[in-house]
Parts: sequence; C-alpha cells; structure tokens
Amino acid sequence: MILNETPIRTSKNYKINNIELDLELPNKIEEFEGLTISGDTSNFKISDDVSKVPLKYGNGKKLENQIFEKGNKNIKINETKTGSLYLDFNFNEEDKNLIENIEIEANTKSKTTIYIKYMSDDNYECYHNGIIRVNAKSNSKTNIVIVNMLNNKSNNLLSIENNLEENARVDFCIVDFGGKTSVTNYYSNINGNGAKASINTIYLGTENQVYDINYIAELFGEKTETNIEVQGALKDEAKKNFKGTIDFKKGSKKAKGDENEFCMLLSDKAKSKALPMLLCTEEDVEGNHSSAAGKIEDDKLFYIMSRGISEKDAMKLIVKAKFNKIIEMIKDEELKQEIVGEIDKRME
Repeated sequence: MILNETPIRTSKNYKINNIELDLELPNKIEEFEGLTISGDTSNFKISDDVSKVPLKYGNGKKLENQIFEKGNKNIKINETKTGSLYLDFNFNEEDKNLIENIEIEANTKSKTTIYIKYMSDDNYECYHNGIIRVNAKSNSKTNIVIVNMLNNKSNNLLSIENNLEENARVDFCIVDFGGKTSVTNYYSNINGNGAKASINTIYLGTENQVYDINYIAELFGEKTETNIEVQGALKDEAKKNFKGTIDFKKGSKKAKGDENEFCMLLSDKAKSKALPMLLCTEEDVEGNHSSAAGKIEDDKLFYIMSRGISEKDAMKLIVKAKFNKIIEMIKDEELKQEIVGEIDKRME
C-alpha cells in the first residue's frame, strides 16, 4: 500500500515521495472501549456527529475510506469557552484496533487545549488509523497535544487537517515515540488573513521503527504565518523520512513560513532522509527552511562523561536537552514527566 504522498513529486531516486507498506488492515472492527475523556468537560460539547468530507491530502483514500465506513470511534468536539480536554486511548487485549474520526470546532474567541494520548503495553500488536480535523473560527486559539506511546509492534497512521479563518491560531505539539511504523500526514489550510498555524514535533526511533512524516502548509491569506519545527533521534536500525512543504499561494502578501528539522543519529545503522520544500506564487513573502542530521559531537559527549556520567546517561541528557524546548510547550506537568520517563526507558 502506498501512503503519505508529497504534494510535489521529486526524483524517484530519493525514494521519499511516499512510503510503501505491506499493511494488513484488520477485517473485524469491534467497538473501542478503551477511551477515557476528562478535564473541563463542561466547557465542551461532545457528540458523534462527525464530518465525512474528504481530506485534501491525508494518508490515502483506502485508509480514509476505512475511517469513514468502518470507524469505531467518532468524536465531535465543540469548543464553546476555555479550558482543557483529555482524550486517553488505552489499547489492551480487547481494544487492539482503533479507527477514529475526531473533529474539533473551535468557535470564535474560544481558547482551549486538547490532549490526545495513545497508550499500549508491550503484549499486543495494535492498529491505529485516525483523522483529526480542526475547523478554527475567527480569533480562536486551539492547542492540540498528541502523544503516541504505542508499543513497537503496532502500526500508527494519522491524518491531520486544519482550516483557519481570520486571525485564528492552531498550534500542534506531537510526541511521536511509538509504533513499529508511524505515518503522519499534516495539512494546514491557512486561509483567513492574520491566521497562524504551527506544528512542533519530537520523535525517538529505536529497534526497527520506521517514521514517515509529511507536513504541508498552504498560506492563502495576507499576513498569515506557519512554523514547522521537528527534532528527532534515531538509534539501533530505526529509519525516518521527513517531508515538509510550505506553499505561499497567490494573495498571501506579507506571509511568513519557517521549517526546521534536525535528526540525531545515535547508531551507524540508523537512517534519516529529509525533503524540505518552499513553493511560492506570491512575491511579498518570507520563507526559510533547514534540515540536518548528524551524530552527537564527541567533545560534547566527552565533556559530560568527564563529570562521572556514563556514556548511556550522557546520551540521554543530550537527547532530552535537544527535545526540551518542545516538551516545555506542554503545560501539563504530569504529562511532561511521563514523556521524559519514556525517553529514559527507550534510551536504555
């Protein structure tokens, strides 16, 4: 199955235009019972009346149709005021397959944070295929924190789509640690004048994990902004493809776009590919992009080890320091500590 295609094709020799997986879709989809909803629930209206409007990009029609036709968890969230909402998806022996459609309506002047966490123990091979769609009305502010801590036997497939009206703001923070294969497609339609969208991601690949990350932002309105920041680390034989596209459309005068991706290679067998792209059909805009990969500097490692710290613990410190800026964007202190603990666990 071919997934996560780039909006603009590059040379086939780069082998980064898409990812091809031998993916077996589950035949029997039972109701998923492992969801807990908590937080300021009185400030949100929650129903199952979700949209089935096709995505502009996404991970492919086959997976999209599976969600629309066989989804076992449909969640419509209407943001009416302020506050925080938590969606905890816990996989277990009975709840191995999650196919969810989450739609978030950010109403005018609402200011909210939504935490979405996917957890599983190490005993079961799990399957996750989901859509998260945000419709941001004028002057709304929405923070979405996604934490993927599935085990390394599972498949994690996620499509994100944002539509922003005038002066709306949507900020994503993604902690992507889990899954044998983790494939993420993110698209922001930054249409309203003065609208802003950002995505900040950390990933940590171990064993034979594969990450395929495809982030796309299209700016249509005047004085719009987007920022893509990705920090990652790969050990063992883990692999990562990063594709980032910022597209300044006609009419996006004085728009700004930045994308930065850096990957630490903690093993000689780890592999990283990156394809940052800037596209433009408007003159008065500002766009920047950078991408790099490299090993931890020997002098930095030696300096920390000279303080009596083992090499393994020194590498943990360096990885956590690199991730810290994005982790600190998460306001929930307990969740931050859980993420730091997961880094320690996966770096053993």
